Amino acid sequence: MSATPTTPIPWPAEAIWEAVAPVLPGFTVEVLPQIDSSNTELMRRFRATGSPDPVLLVAEQQSAGRGRMGRSWQSQRGDSLTFSLGMPLQPASWSGLSMAVGISLAESLEPSPGAAPAIRLKWPNDLWLTDAQGERKLAGILVETASWGFLRYVVIGVGINVRPLPAPLPEKLVDQPSPLAPACLQDLLPGTDVADALLRVAAPLVQTVQAFGMFGFAPFQARFALRDALAGRAVQLSDGTHGVAHGVGENGALLVHTPAGMKEITSSEVSVRPLPSAGARPC
Repeated sequence: MSATPTTPIPWPAEAIWEAVAPVLPGFTVEVLPQIDSSNTELMRRFRATGSPDPVLLVAEQQSAGRGRMGRSWQSQRGDSLTFSLGMPLQPASWSGLSMAVGISLAESLEPSPGAAPAIRLKWPNDLWLTDAQGERKLAGILVETASWGFLRYVVIGVGINVRPLPAPLPEKLVDQPSPLAPACLQDLLPGTDVADALLRVAAPLVQTVQAFGMFGFAPFQARFALRDALAGRAVQLSDGTHGVAHGVGENGALLVHTPAGMKEITSSEVSVRPLPSAGARPC
């Protein structure tokens, strides 16, 4: 059930600002009750002014939330945490940033660090919960960049299901392997709300993006492998090619062994879907 419009959400804006501002000068936290898309808003601001202000923009509700490849992200106030982090960034290569973001989110939300991970990463930009119900999408990531002269600005959009959501219609499924209700954070952390979730992920996410800017994806490769949901599985690329996923390279590219040999797949080229294994529920 969604929070009512009159119920204030106790966003931890000050606590997040205190944790981040010392390492990211000029950082601010904003909360808007409703907007079309937090990613779109930060891109509008940068393109209008060229000012690469670092900001965490939280949208209590989005009317036109977006996912990768133009897909929509449905959210309701209090049920989903939707926010965008915008900041200047000049990495040597952008390849692998969405996976580094996914690692940060998964590690921040994992209820039992050190145990077998419950949160897996589906290349290149989804978090899946693996439990008795199967594999279900928990969160998604959308990374966009823009330039103004020599300035580069990145906007990282995050959507996390926090409270239970209804199962989607089968024809609406894109990346989920079965028509189950999407996962939610309360499946892992009962009683957690959107404010709790934001406090868990915000500061570590900024630190991760800064580290990626300095060192690229290579230092994150092993951490991704621990949560890789596709490793060793048969997959189908959006161009119809079938193969077996063999992890990711130091540049964040997905390695897929196909009948024509090993292919290096970048997120800008294709989407990837796991094929059902023997005995799995049909898509």
